[in-house]
Amino acid sequence: MARAEPAGIQLTAKDAGVIKGMIKRGDRLQDIAAWFGVNQARISEIKDRKKFGSVEATVEGLPPAGPYGSASGRTTAKVIKALEDTAAALDLAKEAVGEALAEIGRRQP
Repeated sequence: MARAEPAGIQLTAKDAGVIKGMIKRGDRLQDIAAWFGVNQARISEIKDRKKFGSVEATVEGLPPAGPYGSASGRTTAKVIKALEDTAAALDLAKEAVGEALAEIGRRQP
């Protein structure tokens, strides 16, 4: 069986500082991995200083503590679709309001 395509997510030194801050705060590694969308092993590499060893923990501006829920890819896709549909409906409403305002403007003496 072929391996899955890599997600392409590259953690930066800034991310590593946030990850170390989350670890210091006591967040679970799987929650941190979920926040960044990476495998838990990537978080362990940072925790064990195998990667970004010289980066210090960020203590301010951390994301909220997990867990972040258990939304599956299917659920996430449904949410994205609903947001896209909502955006399209808002675009139509904006157009309709613009047309109505233009019509009102034409009726003004």
